[in-house]
Amino acid sequence: MIDEMYIRGVQVNYYFVCKTKLWLFSHNVGMENESDAVKLGKLIHRSVFDRDEKEIRIGPIAIDAVRKGDVVEIREVKKSRAFEKASYYQLLYYLYYLSKLGIRAVGKLSYPKQRKNVEVILDESSAREMESVLDDIPRVVNGEMPRPVYKKHCRKCAYFEFCFT
Repeated sequence: MIDEMYIRGVQVNYYFVCKTKLWLFSHNVGMENESDAVKLGKLIHRSVFDRDEKEIRIGPIAIDAVRKGDVVEIREVKKSRAFEKASYYQLLYYLYYLSKLGIRAVGKLSYPKQRKNVEVILDESSAREMESVLDDIPRVVNGEMPRPVYKKHCRKCAYFEFCFT
């Protein structure tokens, strides 16, 4: 199964944020480099956890930080809790992917500006949920581009002009 699984963490995140954004990103319509919000997020990412290893790539996943102690702990650093569900599932996907490689880990969502950490643990129930999401992402990506649905967060999206002009 792991050989067939080449879904990136950002795709899992976009699945929960916006199906149109997921589709566009997956078809190499990249608008993120122009986004001030993305630039700020990258700056926060680079400056937060100096003592951790940073951005480790394993296959399609890029883990923000890893700590090794009795247990492997991975972190996903976000600038705000605005898309907490999407962030949760992105981190859950990393845990799921690592579990398929035989690596047991726990996760922490870190929100430095709010000084909050949320623990994420992969269990049987959340693994089944993740499998359902991973089954549905290719359906979205391989289908027709989903029609954009305007939500209040759309104005801050890197794809706003593409979707609504």
